[in-house]
Amino acid sequence: MRGLGRAVHRPPAALGRGIRRATHAQGAGESGLGKLTELHMINSAGDMLITMALASTVFFAVPTGEARGRVALYLAVTLAPFVLLAPVIGPLLDRVPHGRRAAMAATMLGRALLALLLTGVVADGGLALYPAALGVLVGSKAYNIVRSAVVPRLLPPRVALVKANSRVTLAGLLATGAAAPVGAGLHQIGPQWPLYGAFAVFVVGLFLAFTLPHHVDSAKGEHKARLAAAAGEDEPWMARHSPGHDRRAARRPGLRTVGASVLNGLVANSSVRALSGFLTFFLAFLLREHPLDGRSAAFSLAVAVAAAGAGNALGTSVGAWLRARAPEVIIAIVLVLALVATVAAAVRFGLVTVAAVAACAGSCQALAKLSLDALIQRDVPEQVRTSAFARSETLVQMSWVAGGAVGILLPLNGTLGMSVGACLVAAGAVATVRGLLAAARRGTPHPRVA
Repeated sequence: MRGLGRAVHRPPAALGRGIRRATHAQGAGESGLGKLTELHMINSAGDMLITMALASTVFFAVPTGEARGRVALYLAVTLAPFVLLAPVIGPLLDRVPHGRRAAMAATMLGRALLALLLTGVVADGGLALYPAALGVLVGSKAYNIVRSAVVPRLLPPRVALVKANSRVTLAGLLATGAAAPVGAGLHQIGPQWPLYGAFAVFVVGLFLAFTLPHHVDSAKGEHKARLAAAAGEDEPWMARHSPGHDRRAARRPGLRTVGASVLNGLVANSSVRALSGFLTFFLAFLLREHPLDGRSAAFSLAVAVAAAGAGNALGTSVGAWLRARAPEVIIAIVLVLALVATVAAAVRFGLVTVAAVAACAGSCQALAKLSLDALIQRDVPEQVRTSAFARSETLVQMSWVAGGAVGILLPLNGTLGMSVGACLVAAGAVATVRGLLAAARRGTPHPRVA
């Protein structure tokens, strides 16, 4: 029996050691980035288990019109707090920087409790399912906001921020892929069992959040970053730090102090993220009612989800490889690719083009976010960089919710939907591509902390 116990224990132990070696490589163990990576894997696995539990219930338990009406109502209710609180979330993190570990733990606890609540309504698709499911979504987005603010505090020596973010994101994608078959197996036992699994996973994440290094909660050297410029902030950073300049007018730096690249990157990311949110909800309802090329609804949805996941993984991997390239050029290329894919899907809507646009949206979203991270790392002084990440993440997440609202309210017509998606991307491209390419040609000053 003892030998049998050792044989059963060895594979999980070996897997755990392998994960620990991978997440703690290149100094990530000493800096604390390894623990954050493991926490993100827990977060991604828990979200995936909840997604597996809700996949059939949300979209197939009730008629499409009723489901769209309920989800639209609660997404609108969810959107309102994002719109109202977006200017507040960043300043709140500025004011309570000592609570970052507690904030991440709170998002885990909230989703664990919501998973338990969902176990009572997931089988019959009751009305309480929708606000609870969207509460999980808000908790996931809140976690991502805090995580973006934490990463700069945990960078190992000689590891760029964009590479660190890429590693964390890739680990989350791997955890998502591993959790999917587990969730499918639990769902065979009963529709509520993936939710019990998610509860257990999030409880582990609750305790793991407090194992992050204490300096995650340190506010030493930080100032508030604002999207609006204060007095004296319309001047370039280098000019304001030249000899003889009146530094009293520039004591409170904002994002505009480093030029237009970061702001253009934010607008471009908001456009791509809005496309992602739009496709998530629009295709979910469209493919249920109008499967592609005579296939089943389940098959059509599976193709779209798999393509989006593969695109996201590809974009993250390519982003790590391109980390030394000009991020402005990458963002401009991403917008053009997304525009071409959506236009092609609008002109010839079908299985191939839908899979292509889903994959393109996933990869473009990942590349655009990694490039924005690189811009913030390069152009925003360290004193305000953490706050800048919190502000930028708030804006792009709000754009995702807004895009999702459009996707729910739009009539279920594939050509119309892809045309609207193309317009979302085109608006971002028109507003930013010229400025991004101009900034890439002339170069951007690299700020230094005084």
